[in-house]
Amino acid sequence: MTTTTPPVANSASTPGSSKDPGTDNRRGRLLAVVLTAQFMALLDVFIVNVAAPTIRVELHASGAGLQLVIAGYTISYAVLLITGARLGERLGHRRVFLAGLAVFTAASLACGLSQSTGQLIAFRLVQGAGSAVLIPQVLSLIQRNFTGEARMKALGAYSAVLATGAVAGQVVGGVLVSADLFGAGWRPVFLVNVPVGVALLFLAARVLPRDDRSEPGRARGLDLPGLVLLGAAVSLFTVPLVLGEQEDWPLWTWVSLGASVVLFALFCVFEGRLARRGGAPLISPRVLRVPGMSLAVFRLGAVMAVNSGFLFVLSLHLQGGLGYSALRAGLTFGPSGVVFGVVGLTWRKWPAVLQRALIPGGFALAALSCVAVGLLLRDGGDGGAWVYVAFVGGGVGMSLGFSPTLTRALAAVGPQDAADASGFLATVTQLGQLTGVAVFGAIFLGRIESQGAPGAYSSADALLVCFYALAAAAALGAVSGLVRMRR
Repeated sequence: MTTTTPPVANSASTPGSSKDPGTDNRRGRLLAVVLTAQFMALLDVFIVNVAAPTIRVELHASGAGLQLVIAGYTISYAVLLITGARLGERLGHRRVFLAGLAVFTAASLACGLSQSTGQLIAFRLVQGAGSAVLIPQVLSLIQRNFTGEARMKALGAYSAVLATGAVAGQVVGGVLVSADLFGAGWRPVFLVNVPVGVALLFLAARVLPRDDRSEPGRARGLDLPGLVLLGAAVSLFTVPLVLGEQEDWPLWTWVSLGASVVLFALFCVFEGRLARRGGAPLISPRVLRVPGMSLAVFRLGAVMAVNSGFLFVLSLHLQGGLGYSALRAGLTFGPSGVVFGVVGLTWRKWPAVLQRALIPGGFALAALSCVAVGLLLRDGGDGGAWVYVAFVGGGVGMSLGFSPTLTRALAAVGPQDAADASGFLATVTQLGQLTGVAVFGAIFLGRIESQGAPGAYSSADALLVCFYALAAAAALGAVSGLVRMRR
């Protein structure tokens, strides 16, 4: 069983420990700004999905081109996350946050004005890079400016934003595309970021604390060989996961996945040797040695894989099998996203007797909900009111698997390692999402193809098989939740 939340390391020396109301107000404004920026960046991982058909028609995009429009953001984002975290530590979290936000906003404008598929792909890559620089600073700023109970609440809000971005992206994308504002078609899904980004730049410049250039951690080098090895490993892992299903998993995808394993191993060996020589590895060994960190990595990867697989496969079924519009499909996910966010904000207030069982109980509830959704939709119908009850159960379960795990892992990380932990855990969650979409998407689509008769019934049958697999993955998370995390 998991323990209750461990004490926060080095909290006495962390900025923002004052009980002064003015300090609390400043921290509240800081949290609002950084989480809004994160929400906007996460939105763009999913918002383009519902605009894809319109983009394909208006830009005459090929299938491969459309895949790269959608995947380009995710690829550059996943590859550069840890680099963004180290840049924040070296150059200052405020400075790098503002730079990432500026790049993201400018790239969003460029995406919205693109006149060809090639331009849109290029600007999506830049947009993902801006997001990768921006997002790791959010966790680092929370770690450095909040302590004790305030930090736990801030991390709960962070978890809620991280989870609801997926659902909100599909809903907002559906609304914007359906509205066809000013006859602009798909372009508002990108242009909506511009006024929000400009406002956030102004506010962030006023509320984020000035960077302390005297901190010794800033002197650490960038570990360029480590960056190259990790970037190559993540690229070789993410590209086939993103493109493999659409390309019918050709040989190069398997070669790429195998090569990524080799490069990950080389990265670990190199980083270990660098640390023993007294160098500055890309991920501090202290982060990897934090009690329970390896277990937290497994749980975070598992819950994000289940969450992303759940959303992706269900979206395919609702739109492809049941003929829902993009907007209706997006709104269907609303209950799951809302309860995920609410639980992420409130779980620490639940009775103490429940705290030890939250993570295994959450995974178990997610597993049961996956089975329930599959059974309720197995006949090709909409499942009635009970399917929304199952959605709510899934949202609660996955939030309980995610939020306490993230909060407890970061609670044991000292402020001096906030940047490394931020980039590392953000990368884990992103790779978990990609793995979920690739693995469970392949199960769903493969089952439909094997039947050779597309339609509501065959889609529902494929959904049931896939949701059994999702339940099995969640059950593994429940077993991991029974393991006691060492202090």
